[in-house]
Formats: sequence, C-alpha cells, structure tokens
Amino acid sequence: MNKNANDPIGQAILDYSKNKKPFDIVVSSDICEDDIIPIEVLFRSFKDMPDIEKKGLRLCRGNVLDVGAGAGIHCQELIKNGLSVHAIDNSPGAIDYLKKSGISSTLSSFELFNYQTKFDTILMLMNGIGIAGTLSNLEKTLVKAKSLLTKGGQLICDSSDIRYLYEDEDGSLWMDLNAEYYGNFKFQMHYKQISGPWFDWLYVDYDNLHKIATQVGFKSVKVMEQDNHYLAQFTLL
Repeated sequence: MNKNANDPIGQAILDYSKNKKPFDIVVSSDICEDDIIPIEVLFRSFKDMPDIEKKGLRLCRGNVLDVGAGAGIHCQELIKNGLSVHAIDNSPGAIDYLKKSGISSTLSSFELFNYQTKFDTILMLMNGIGIAGTLSNLEKTLVKAKSLLTKGGQLICDSSDIRYLYEDEDGSLWMDLNAEYYGNFKFQMHYKQISGPWFDWLYVDYDNLHKIATQVGFKSVKVMEQDNHYLAQFTLL
C-alpha cells in the first residue's frame, strides 16, 4: 500500500522534487470556494517569500523548531544562516523529502511531539498557528509550545484576521451566530487523485491571540502587519 495514499501535500512535494513538473494542490473549504496552491510555492527561494515570512526568519535565534516544515524552505534558509534546526510535519512524504535533504526532522503532529532538548525558537509560518484548529483549542497549543521552549524562548507565527470575508459593502458583518468563532475553518487537500482527510484550521485575529498568549505566560508583540495578515512574536517570560 502506498503510504502517501492519504498524503496529498507529501506526494506533491516528492513528485515536484523529482520531475519539477508543476501540478496544483486544490484546497476545499466548508465555507469558501476551492482554492489553489501552486506546488512551486512550497519550493520558493527566500527572495520570493513575502516580507512577513522574511521578517519571521530574521527573528529566529538559537535552536529552532520549524512546525509544519513542508519542503523545508524555511529550514534551509535558517541553516544557511548558521542556526540549528529541527523540523516536524505530519506528512510522511514531506518528512521523506526533508530527510533526503539532510534536514533533521520528525514525523509528528505538534500536539504529540516531544524532543530530548528544548528550543530557543518555535517557528510557525504560513499561518502555522492554524494547527490549533479552533479558537477554543488555541490555549492548549500555546501551552504545548511553552513546554518545548527554553526560558526566554520565543514563538514566531503569522495569521490573518479574516473578518473581511464576512463584511458587506456597508461594513456590516454577517456571521453564523451558532459558530464558536469566525476564524474556525475546515479544509481538505487534493493532489491529482489523492485526497487527504478533512481537518480543522484556525485563522485568528491578533487581539484574541495576544489575550490567550498573555494568559499562558508569553509577552506578545505584533511585529508587522500587511492588509489583514500579521506577524507576531511571543517571548516566554
């Protein structure tokens, strides 16, 4: 049985690394129309990254844990800058590729990940904090991050306030009043004939993220913002 049969992202990474033929990853949502992720995006160079990603990478220091590392583009840049990096991803195909690329990596969800040493920086770019799944689970995710950090360690992440998706032209909001939070999404990834399972994914506004991170024991700073997208730095007190 193909171990990547339910791993669209991993299979896309492995295919592109071998033949460089672009083939889109399709993202289905329970709220929005299907979206496309060009596979080349997962292999882009530092110069092709958005400013928020570039800034996030420049803030990294010490021993770094890259969460949801994908094809390892952030790892490679950090290693080039002389930092020690360990990557985790829950995609077997991505981990196969990372190991072949010489990047220290572990197949694991963030929730279940444990390591013999603690980290000075946890990096969650490309809305990596979304792994919390829902706003109600965000505190648990931040507590987990805290357990993996050294004293004075930092979490660097970006996310988006997606209120604009629910705004009418007159500025009023339409939302499902029965929903816990407007940033709770469900997604499913597709690549060629491979479809992964549906999963929860969180887009969180900075105010909510700041509030919960402060309760957990982080000092938080919004480092930069572009449109509805922001980069945050959380330092463990």
